[in-house]
Amino acid sequence: MEKKLFGKTPEGAEVYLFTIGNSKGMRAEIINYGGIIVSLYVPDGNGNVDDVVLGCDNLEDYGKSPFFGAIIGRHANRIENAVFELNGKEYRLAKNDGNNHLHGGIKGFDKVVWDVLEQTDNTLKLHYLSPDGEEGYPGNLDITVTYSVTEDNALSIDYKAKSDADTVVNLTNHSYFNLSGHSSGDILKHQLKINADRFTVNNEECIPTGEIISVEGTPMDFRELKPLGPGIQSGSIHVKHFNGYDHNFVLNVSGKEPEFAAEVFDPASGRRMKVYTTKPGVQLYTGNQLNQIAGKGGIRYGRWSGFCLETQFFPNAMKHKHFPSPVLKAGELYHHITVYKFE
Repeated sequence: MEKKLFGKTPEGAEVYLFTIGNSKGMRAEIINYGGIIVSLYVPDGNGNVDDVVLGCDNLEDYGKSPFFGAIIGRHANRIENAVFELNGKEYRLAKNDGNNHLHGGIKGFDKVVWDVLEQTDNTLKLHYLSPDGEEGYPGNLDITVTYSVTEDNALSIDYKAKSDADTVVNLTNHSYFNLSGHSSGDILKHQLKINADRFTVNNEECIPTGEIISVEGTPMDFRELKPLGPGIQSGSIHVKHFNGYDHNFVLNVSGKEPEFAAEVFDPASGRRMKVYTTKPGVQLYTGNQLNQIAGKGGIRYGRWSGFCLETQFFPNAMKHKHFPSPVLKAGELYHHITVYKFE
């Protein structure tokens, strides 16, 4: 385990960069600001190691970045009109995405300094106590997130949380992947498979309407491996408002243990990434809003420079009661696992 100073927040809090890894050459660099995965070095079929996640060189740029590599909470994704009702009470949240609430608000979990509970050669355990009322959410929420790099070249993320009052919790990680390497350009030739027969339909504000439809005959049909490019550039009503994919898929999983959710293959490098999760949904986002964002090593990331597979409860689930519920009852344990395995 390596640890070095990465920078200081405007409030003066020290932020450290931790390196965890395995004996195969895979390693992750993570900072305790936002629990951000700064770099993820993964070998290809020939043993060449590349950094396959987008990121920034300094803390100031992360404060302005589009959630690169961060832990997202309390509620990942969007809540319509930035309001939800729980136990007959209305909770009003920050409108930080047009008229809607996105990724936990103005200062979500991506912008706080996490405590380090444990560090080993291959594991980093982070902790944060989100106080009652933070960003408008009820209950004191006690969270631990454990990152592990395993000997079979997987990055495992284990999320646990408890609250002293009923609340809403939907944690995810917002890493942008490019399996050719973070500085290699667009991901249009990456091939994707998603273990989902259905997806949630969005309105023009990227908010699920409540309708769940089949992927059959739409650009959302990733039941077999296919390139991302044709769908992104198809002009379909489902993607044209967003300049690409920004959609939630209904996974064919039980939620009892990490099950296969998605697979991505990069023909250029030969890298393959498989995603396993206990969550009921996954958001595919293809970096549609990236616009010459300052990245690592002086790189500028443009549109479609990376893709996200954010495992989650469905967006806007507090409005649509037929969606799996993100409500966490007081005293109950929130426990979910997502694994990104590389081959």
